[in-house]
Amino acid sequence: MTALISRCPACGSDDLTDFHHVEEVPTNSCLLLDDLDEVAALPVGELLLAFCEGCGLITNRAFEPGRAEYSQRYEETQAYSDRFVAWGRDLAARWVSDHGLGGATALEIGCGKGEFLEWMVEGGLGAGVGIDPGIHPERRTVQNIEWVRDLFTDDHGPITQDAVVCRHTLEHIHDVRGFMTAVRRGIGDRDIPVLWEVPDVLRVLDEGAFWDLYYEHCTYFSAGSLVRLFRETGFVVERVERDYDDQYLLLEARPAGPGRTVGPVLELEDDVDQLRKAVQRFRRTVEARLAETRSLVDAVAAKGGRVVVWGSGSKGVSYLGAMGTNSPIEYAVDINPHKRGRFIAGGGQRIVPPDFLRDYQPSLVVAMNPVYVTEIGAALDAMGVRAHLVAV
Repeated sequence: MTALISRCPACGSDDLTDFHHVEEVPTNSCLLLDDLDEVAALPVGELLLAFCEGCGLITNRAFEPGRAEYSQRYEETQAYSDRFVAWGRDLAARWVSDHGLGGATALEIGCGKGEFLEWMVEGGLGAGVGIDPGIHPERRTVQNIEWVRDLFTDDHGPITQDAVVCRHTLEHIHDVRGFMTAVRRGIGDRDIPVLWEVPDVLRVLDEGAFWDLYYEHCTYFSAGSLVRLFRETGFVVERVERDYDDQYLLLEARPAGPGRTVGPVLELEDDVDQLRKAVQRFRRTVEARLAETRSLVDAVAAKGGRVVVWGSGSKGVSYLGAMGTNSPIEYAVDINPHKRGRFIAGGGQRIVPPDFLRDYQPSLVVAMNPVYVTEIGAALDAMGVRAHLVAV
């Protein structure tokens, strides 16, 4: 039996309220799985999400550190989407410009497949270091970047670069206070920009987005809980905002120090009561969303129609898992060529390229992210696929 975590990993409070429980979920939703035997062998974990009444952080109390595999088998990138690439390039150039990083250096912790650091160099950054256990240096083309295949820890020593960037990594860390303390310790007395990005849990709660909850994400942040964590670990937060159709939180901070001890009160940070109410509604909201999507899929299948999901990443894995073992959905579409022919964790659906749909001709396509609906719709039209397209 899993030993449950009893204190908030951000503020240390023991005032945790459980609100969402799933007994078995895959411990990894982005691993490249070659066959159904690998799907069956993949370990499962437990989700027991709890809300911290002190700081607003949401954490999986049943999470066991070390169970989620991060390696070159981990295929998480969204950078095969034109929509995502355009947005990412714009953000990279904006951060370089806004923080005077032209010709400077940056460390990206959890750089994934490395595209964002390359976009920063394209936007004027002089050089960089990207750390991630899943990096594939052979895919990268921009010079002046050192790739380190590893997890970031204190062992990496002082941070000597002119900025620290971290995107979609903090939510994979359970000991978030220890992690941010290590980053702050690595920076030392230097005054440099610290640029962070995480998913916004308030949107997940409000929408009942059960497909956005998975084992690797062991901590879930709102704007306020993110700001509070940074302040408690020695940073002055200068800005926090929502972006990418309000799905992501962007935070800009600097290390606290002489003359840098008080930051502005930010509009989005007073959110604990709002979070508490969203948590209280969450079970009903999820039940309604599940009933709605199951009814839609079952109605199409009952008439002999075919249903596919578009997006085989974590959202697709959680969505298909929640649909149950009797789901009529056999395939997941993905534009990432490295995923084609592989299998979905948990459900075992085969991952196929968009061209597969020319012959398959589904009646319903369920997009795993509404931000890509226009892009997906254009692809379906170009292939002559006249399916009904909906987004979760």
